[in-house]
Amino acid sequence: MVRWAGRLVTAVCAALAAACQPAPATLAEPVGSGARCAPTRVFVSGQKGYSTFRIPAVVQVPGSGAAGPVLVAFAEGRRESGADHGDVDVVQRRSKDGGCTWTALRRIADAGPNTLGNPAPVVEPSRRLVLLTTRNGGATTEADIMSGDAVPADGRRVFVRTSDDAGVTWSRPREITAQVKRPGWRWYATGPGHGIVLTTGPHKGRLVVGANHSVTPSPGSGDNGAEPRWYAGHSLLSDDGGKTWRIGYVDTAGDGRINVNETAVAQLPDGRVYFNARDQKGTDRGSRAHAWSADGGATLLAPFRTVPGITAPSVEGSLLQTYNGRGSGPLLLAAPGEPRDRVRMTVRASLDDGVTWSRGYRVSDAKAAYSDLVQIDSEHVGLLYETGTATPYDTITFVRLAIASLLR
Repeated sequence: MVRWAGRLVTAVCAALAAACQPAPATLAEPVGSGARCAPTRVFVSGQKGYSTFRIPAVVQVPGSGAAGPVLVAFAEGRRESGADHGDVDVVQRRSKDGGCTWTALRRIADAGPNTLGNPAPVVEPSRRLVLLTTRNGGATTEADIMSGDAVPADGRRVFVRTSDDAGVTWSRPREITAQVKRPGWRWYATGPGHGIVLTTGPHKGRLVVGANHSVTPSPGSGDNGAEPRWYAGHSLLSDDGGKTWRIGYVDTAGDGRINVNETAVAQLPDGRVYFNARDQKGTDRGSRAHAWSADGGATLLAPFRTVPGITAPSVEGSLLQTYNGRGSGPLLLAAPGEPRDRVRMTVRASLDDGVTWSRGYRVSDAKAAYSDLVQIDSEHVGLLYETGTATPYDTITFVRLAIASLLR
C-alpha cells in the first residue's frame, strides 16, 4: 500500500513544522548527539600525497564493552589525477564521536602503481568489518576493459579483507574473482558504498553487496562492448560471514532501455531487499532504476524499472533503511538533485518501501556527486559525500542530519 500520500505529508509537517521548512542554500545545519557538530572535510583533494579523493563509503561498527561505536570512512586516494585509472589506493579515517572528529588518514590497501578502489564495507553482527575492493592495471582504462582490449591480469579483479578491531588492523587481501565474476564479464565494480547484513527472515545473517559489470556484446551487434547498453547489475552474497561469496541476481544487459550501474542496497522492514541503481544513459525517461527481492537478493521479483519522480543526474546514489526507538524509520536515498549537473546534494525519504519518494531535503546548493549514508543513532544519520566549489571532487565531507528533518 502506498503510504506516501498528501494526507501523510500534511500530518508529518504539522507534527514536525520546523523540519518541513525550506532547506537553506548552504550545508544543512547538523544536529549532534548531545552537542552540535560542524560538517567535517574528511578527505581533502590535493593533500596527503593524493591529487583527488573519490568514491566515499562509511559504516558504523558497534561498540564493545565500555567502548562506544566507531564510524569508519573509506575513499579512493588517486595519486596522479582525478582519473578513474592510475595509481589508486584505498584510504581510511575513523571517528569515535559520531563524526565530529576523525583520526589521521591511513592507506589500508595499495596495489602499487595499479588501481585499487570501489570500497564496499559491510559490518558483521560479530562486529567484524568486511571490505570488498576491485583492482585493475593502472594504465588500463574502463573503455579498454569494456572493449575487451585488456589482458586478464590488468582486468577487473575482486578482493576481500577483514578487520576485527573497527579498522585498526586489517587482514591480508584475498582474491575472490573466480567466485563473483562470470566468464564473458568485462568491466566489474563492487558497490560503491556500503553493503548490508540481513537482520530478519530465513536468510538472516547474509551479507548482500550491490555490484555491476559489463558483458561481451552479442554476436552481430556491431558493438565493441564499450557502449552503455552492455552494463548490468548483480548482487554478491555471503552466508558465512564473508569467507565465501556467490553471485545472486543478475540483471540482463543489451536492450539499452535501462543500463543498471552502481547499485545500492537496503533491507526493508518486511524483510525484502531493495536495490536502487544508476541508469547509465538508458533510453527510458529517468536517471535511476529500482527492483525488489523476496529471497535475500538471490533473485528479483521483477526486472529493474525506472524510479518515478526522481530528479538526478547520471551518478551513484546511496541508500539507508533507518530505525528509531519504536521500530523502522524512513528509507533514505541520497543523490544530487539536478537532472543535468552534479550539484545540490539531496536526501529523499520513502515511507512505502521505495515505491514513491519525497521531494527531498536539500543538504547543500554546492557541487556534489557520490555519497554514502550511515545511521549514527535513533535520531541521526550521517552523510559522507563528494562536494566542492570548483568541482564536486574538492572534498569528501561528512555531515550529521536529524532524521526528522528529512521527512518532507
